[in-house]
Amino acid sequence: MAEQQQQQPLFGLVPTGHPLVTAPSSIPTPTSFLYAIPSTTPANPKPFSHLAVFLLPGVALPDNTAAAIYLATNAEAFAAGREEPNFRFLGGVGPGKESAVFKVGGGQDGVVIGISVEDAAGVAQRIEEGKAASGGSLVKAGGSGGAQPTTQVLAQRIIKNAFNFLASFSGQAGGTEVVPLRAFEEWWKKFESRVRSDPSFLERDSD
Repeated sequence: MAEQQQQQPLFGLVPTGHPLVTAPSSIPTPTSFLYAIPSTTPANPKPFSHLAVFLLPGVALPDNTAAAIYLATNAEAFAAGREEPNFRFLGGVGPGKESAVFKVGGGQDGVVIGISVEDAAGVAQRIEEGKAASGGSLVKAGGSGGAQPTTQVLAQRIIKNAFNFLASFSGQAGGTEVVPLRAFEEWWKKFESRVRSDPSFLERDSD
């Protein structure tokens, strides 16, 4: 595995109920990144089940590329150094779709997420193939018939709310785009307050 290089973080990963992750655990190539995420932390003893992935504020991928996102199905063995990661495709993010939420089931051993910058058309084709294989069962936000939004849609709206709030706090530190932790804490306070005052606001499809 190639030695990790110093470069500006490109992606943010947020396991449900856990802090934002921006630094890769390793960078095998200039266009591929690995993130080893433990299922629990001292501050968050409950294993997470969903993971949001998004482009960090100010990040633009090269033209005609997108980020393909993978999950290692042998995270425990890989973390122990016994095996190379065995990845399956989850989805992608890129221009026009800057964030996505996946059900990953952190379990007790955590997960390893791989992100690879690849040809945008190829990533889009794999996403469509995945939708077809699942029967296209995802409920579109704001669809007709009064259907309740799915867990995935709700999670996407949560991360969109956080992203829009945190983007205004981004700045430069040593040439790297950063968002201070206090900004995330401030967003969480405001988000909790809004949920208390208007519990159904995430069920409405709003910008």
